[in-house]
Amino acid sequence: MDTPFGARENNGAEPMVVAGSPPAPLMPSDDWRSTLWPSLGKVLAAVRVSPGTRVAVDLCCGDGLFTEPLTRVARRVIAIDIDPAMIERARVRLAKANCEFVIGDAYRVRNAVDVRADVIFMANAFHGFAEKRRLARAVATAIKPRGRFVIIDWHRRPRSETTIFGQERGPRTELRMEPADVRDVVVSAGFTLCSLVELPPYHFGAVFRQR
Repeated sequence: MDTPFGARENNGAEPMVVAGSPPAPLMPSDDWRSTLWPSLGKVLAAVRVSPGTRVAVDLCCGDGLFTEPLTRVARRVIAIDIDPAMIERARVRLAKANCEFVIGDAYRVRNAVDVRADVIFMANAFHGFAEKRRLARAVATAIKPRGRFVIIDWHRRPRSETTIFGQERGPRTELRMEPADVRDVVVSAGFTLCSLVELPPYHFGAVFRQR
């Protein structure tokens, strides 16, 4: 059976294994996340997700941490996650926002949306996919020509060095990727790297455009 992740950490939560029907993951507290991400709007601006975006897909949305600011810059937002518990949490978080929620497999993202997106956004999940090129190829089928694929992820630093409130955070060290490794995988699926930005203290953002 296909599973979209070997492991994942849901927008900054502790790592978990996903297979079949996954258990609900541990999620960081609001103060944890506000320390890591003091301004989500500025993060989106840094990775070129700007007001006026027509259709944005938050792929592997988790509990909707980034989905919420996406609804403030995109006319239509579709949040996708394979975990029904995460979709429900996102639905509660965004109860007053204009957003669509889909329980779906990221490898089959094209089947989960009824239109091709201008932007497909993924935060803190790419590192956990067992078949990263397959994922990038799937994304390529779900965006408009010259659409953008935006990846935010943890730098490849030892987990012992990525701490918040004195505790180690983020995915296991061996799962992390250098930005250059992410670039090589996504470019091989038919994308061009447009920009690479630092997102202190521990993250980077990579913006790709479909060739």
